[in-house]
Amino acid sequence: MRLDAFLEEFERDEAAERRQLAKERSYAITDYLEDFEARFESITSGDALFGSTAPSIFVGHANYPSVPTGLLSPVGNEDEAASFVTDRSWYDQHLDIAEVFRRRSGLLTANRSMEVTAPARVGRFGPKVHDVWDGFLGVQREVAVADRPVDVEIGLAERPTLEVTPDTVAEPRGPWARAKSADLTENPSVPLEVEKTISDDDWRAEGAMTYLYRRDFDVYDIHRILSAGALGEARERRLVPTRWSITAVDDTVGKYLRGRIHSKEPIDGVEVWQNDFIGNYYWVILAPGEWEYELVELKGAGSVWNPNPEDDIYIAADYEGYEGRTGYVEQTAGAYHAARLGVLEHLAAREQQAKALVIRNVTDEYWGPVGVWQVRESVRNAFEGERGRAPTMKQAIESICTVLPITAGTLGRASTLVAGQQASLTAFD
Repeated sequence: MRLDAFLEEFERDEAAERRQLAKERSYAITDYLEDFEARFESITSGDALFGSTAPSIFVGHANYPSVPTGLLSPVGNEDEAASFVTDRSWYDQHLDIAEVFRRRSGLLTANRSMEVTAPARVGRFGPKVHDVWDGFLGVQREVAVADRPVDVEIGLAERPTLEVTPDTVAEPRGPWARAKSADLTENPSVPLEVEKTISDDDWRAEGAMTYLYRRDFDVYDIHRILSAGALGEARERRLVPTRWSITAVDDTVGKYLRGRIHSKEPIDGVEVWQNDFIGNYYWVILAPGEWEYELVELKGAGSVWNPNPEDDIYIAADYEGYEGRTGYVEQTAGAYHAARLGVLEHLAAREQQAKALVIRNVTDEYWGPVGVWQVRESVRNAFEGERGRAPTMKQAIESICTVLPITAGTLGRASTLVAGQQASLTAFD
């Protein structure tokens, strides 16, 4: 499809319902949390919550290397425990921000503080994480490696606390309490491939991650296993904070896929792909040439990361060349690796390589943070639609900027990849 026709189609698709969240701001979530608080009070009693089902775990990063860890269990929705796990199905179900908040605030976190390399009760010279498959840590690891939610009995050291405040809307979290015990009430189902990675004490974490990915485990499954300290050489295994494990898996799998396309032929023309989801609008431009990649984020005034409605557009960008990056991703953090994964999966499936520019336009429709998963799934699914074509990357950029809140000149000054396509920056103005 010619790019001008492609852009006309995009403009027609900007229906009023796509901006509904921005108008409503969905502060009804506060009413939901208040209702949930009352329901939660009726379900829990005494100092224990019995017969729960744990679909996932959480490892925090505060006070590292002594971190908060927890079992996550739905309250009153045990039969639907799997639906509370963040994965690509949330995109497939077209969840809105309020529904994401409902699911996350509906999870009880039974937590303990724990050393990342050994249970606190054992002490400095006790067994490391890879030796422990009993007690609270053992139950956490069994839940993490299982292929479906696990029935557990959780003993709580205190009455769970649920705070319903404006901050709860900004960063949704369900009730939490210190755990004194956790016991499995069924034998978890663990895939053979996961058992293989656990039993091999000499397998580096990067190789184990790639092995699981090649056997059709999605990154969501892999980062949960990594977070529980169940991957890597035995002496190196440790609990990994959830936020860090997500980025580590996206980065590792991305490097594997980048290696697969390095020897492939470039694509034969400039392609433009588009997708949008809960107030984030994505443009993916692929151009002929050896692999280069950049993520440019435009954060509009009034959006979650640029909340002042009077502010200018905030622009963040990170770039890598053919051999990848050597330094930390400074400006776009986990979104960089999540978007790159979607692009590389597409190119690997085509057995081609390209220069890739991803532009993420964060509008004021995106009023609450739902997590980096939406970046990953939005870019993955951008390639499911129809593509536009342009004679040159310069023309693609100029055309796309007619529907973006910045000029092509401004984008050229912010983007390494865009600037590199031009003889001079003034060519955009």
